[in-house]
Amino acid sequence: MKNVAVIGSGTMGNGIAHVFAQHGYKVALIDISTEALNKAIATISKNLDRQVAKGSLKEEDKAATLKNISTFTEMQKGVQDCELVIEAATENPEIKLKLFRDLDTMCPPEVILASNTSSISLTKIGAATKRSEKVIGMHFMNPVPVMKLVEVIRGYNTSNEVTQTIMELSRKLGKVPVEVNDYPGFVANRILMPMINEAIYALFEGVGGVEEIDTVMKLGMAHPMGPLQLADFIGLDVCLYILRVLHDGLGNPKYAPCPLLVNMVTAGNLGAKSGMGFYSYQQGNKELVLAPRFRK
Repeated sequence: MKNVAVIGSGTMGNGIAHVFAQHGYKVALIDISTEALNKAIATISKNLDRQVAKGSLKEEDKAATLKNISTFTEMQKGVQDCELVIEAATENPEIKLKLFRDLDTMCPPEVILASNTSSISLTKIGAATKRSEKVIGMHFMNPVPVMKLVEVIRGYNTSNEVTQTIMELSRKLGKVPVEVNDYPGFVANRILMPMINEAIYALFEGVGGVEEIDTVMKLGMAHPMGPLQLADFIGLDVCLYILRVLHDGLGNPKYAPCPLLVNMVTAGNLGAKSGMGFYSYQQGNKELVLAPRFRK
């Protein structure tokens, strides 16, 4: 396998493209927006510069990595020579299902179709194609160039051969793949999201403040980031969506999203990407600042 297509050039898409290109794969990075693609290449270049500054990458390796990436605004052109397509589009079932239906008609039958989804059923995605045995989940963690884990999700019909191919491919990228089955939230979010939701409930019910809750988890449980800060980093809208997937899919009230989370998303306070969540974010300021609403 030498040629890979990545659909979506946002945070996850450009990170996935970065990792594959750095390991010698030819990458077709696909997005409907030329502006988004230009921004993605600039982000990859900046992240490569960090690696060079740290001494983990040579300058010539940076140039080779960037040379391995081609950008496309037309999906059919981008995927025509690829052996693997990784979808990293918005976490929206309708968008993903349409993409996979289209990919199924555009790609030869032997091409593996993977999704970076963090919650949507791979069985459902696979059922939208005529190659469900070749549809699989590759759930990378953010930031992709740094985080080692790849959650490899088998749909109900995903073949053993395809699963082993993707497990081995992940290892070649320097990642640690973990195979899981296709149930709501998989492993990562089935455990993580209830923790984040419970932290929001603790804030909602007045058990502690934002900084107090995050400090307990950082110092008491050795988490590098508190759950409320992590929720901001993930995106509160994404957290809400995944909790609803868990709640709907498993039918257990323990997964019901906290009303405070629902209100924050409704108000447009989505975390770091919107500039306001449990903390306040300003461009160029790396200091952690409590959002005005949660200040005492």
